[in-house]
Amino acid sequence: MRYRLLGALMAASALAQAEIQTQEIPYTAADGTKLVGYYAYDDAIEGKRPGVVVVHEWWGLNDYAKSRARDLAGLGYSALAIDMYGEGKNTEHPKDAMSFMQAAMADADAAKARFNAGVDLLKQQEQTEAAKLAAIGYCMGGKVVLDMARQGVPLEGVVSFHGALATQTRAAPGSVKARVLVEHGSADSMVSADDVAELNAEMVRAGADYQFVNLPGAKHGFTNPGADRFQEKGVDVAYNKEADERSWKDMQRFLDETFAQ
Repeated sequence: MRYRLLGALMAASALAQAEIQTQEIPYTAADGTKLVGYYAYDDAIEGKRPGVVVVHEWWGLNDYAKSRARDLAGLGYSALAIDMYGEGKNTEHPKDAMSFMQAAMADADAAKARFNAGVDLLKQQEQTEAAKLAAIGYCMGGKVVLDMARQGVPLEGVVSFHGALATQTRAAPGSVKARVLVEHGSADSMVSADDVAELNAEMVRAGADYQFVNLPGAKHGFTNPGADRFQEKGVDVAYNKEADERSWKDMQRFLDETFAQ
């Protein structure tokens, strides 16, 4: 009896000490750009688990993007918030964010190479089941993950949250291999009704496994609790708790279904 009790106490102690582990990992894109990834996993889980890439908003690799990696780790995933700008660069100034985004997205091939460098880094982590990978993205990151799906990057699924929907790299029939989920705010002034209609038509033409969720009353940035402070800087964004929670639940269900296939 005494040994059983001791074993139970030791197990409880180990469980109590288990937590989300994080680290910043430097890596390099094919063009030589120095990048910084933020990796998170739950050390209470043994063995390999599916990996999820997180692509940041136009603000860059900031605390919000990192928090989403930790959230995914808490759900049991191996999660990496990647760097699309270089050296972990981020800002809270809209003009700088626009400049960073335009530079990073000007060359579609370079953007794809930076994304793939992050995917490769995630695959290298010992906790990652390399055959089961997905990507989620916010704002600019939403566009990035959609463009990767359009170009046939080998992922199981992608999720766009309040992402830009317009693109210069439309999907061709049969090119979209990943399942696609788009979480969009109905009051998003940064995405036109034409953009929505064109995306829907594009995904149908491509024969994609595609879901589009229109969240009532939600503006751009609806998942980010810090979004409201940017309104005074002239950016039409706002946090929406209901839309945030619903879209996150949609994502959980989507990833569960995707990785179960």
